[in-house]
Amino acid sequence: MYGFWRSAASFRVRIALNVKGLAYEEEMIDLDGQEQNSPAYIAKNAQASVPMLFFDDAPPMTQSLAILEYLEERHPEPALLPHDAQGRARVRSIALMFAADHHPLIVPRVRRYLTETLNVSEEARTQWIRHWFREGLAQAETRLGSEPGAGRFCHGDLPTIADLCLVSQVAGAKGFQVDMTDLPIVSRITAACLEIDAFARAHPLNQPGAPSSH
Repeated sequence: MYGFWRSAASFRVRIALNVKGLAYEEEMIDLDGQEQNSPAYIAKNAQASVPMLFFDDAPPMTQSLAILEYLEERHPEPALLPHDAQGRARVRSIALMFAADHHPLIVPRVRRYLTETLNVSEEARTQWIRHWFREGLAQAETRLGSEPGAGRFCHGDLPTIADLCLVSQVAGAKGFQVDMTDLPIVSRITAACLEIDAFARAHPLNQPGAPSSH
C-alpha cells in the first residue's frame, strides 16, 4: 500500500485492514514534499493521490471507499457494513458525507491552489480548512443525534465504514485545532473507536513520519 501518515484516506484503509486481520506494508508517499506529483508515482497512479493498494495480485486500487468496499466483499468478516440494505445505505451515506462532501475540500492540492494560485493568505487558508472540517462534523452531530440507528457507534453497537470515515475526519480536525466541544456525540463515538486496537494502531500519529513529539 502507498499512503501517507497524515492522510485521512490512508487512515481509513489502515483501520479496515487491521479490523480484518490482513497483514500489509505501507510505503509513505510524502504529500508535503509533493512526492505524489513525481513522474514515477504518476506513472503508477494518474490521480497523484493516496492510498493506492496492491492486493490479491489484482491491478492497483485507488479511492479509499472503493478499497473499503472491495475488502468488505473479499473478507466479509468482521463486517464493516450492516447486513440489511437500509442499514448499508445509511452507513454509506454517512461515510460519503465525509469522504465525498467535506474531505476533498481540505486536501493538499486544494490548499496549495488557495495559496499558490489564488494568493490566499495562510490565515485565510487555515480559516477555510477549519470551516470545512467543522461543517462536516457539525452535520454528523446533527444526523447522529436525530436519526434512528446510532448506538455506541455511528450505526448500532459495532463499528462500520461510517466510523472509519468519522474518525479519520476528526483526526484531521484535531490537527487544525478545530473546536469540537459542542459535538458530544461525534466525540463520544470517536473515543469509542479509538479504544479498539485496530483503530488505535492505524492512527496517523502512530505511523512512521508522524511528529515524534506525539
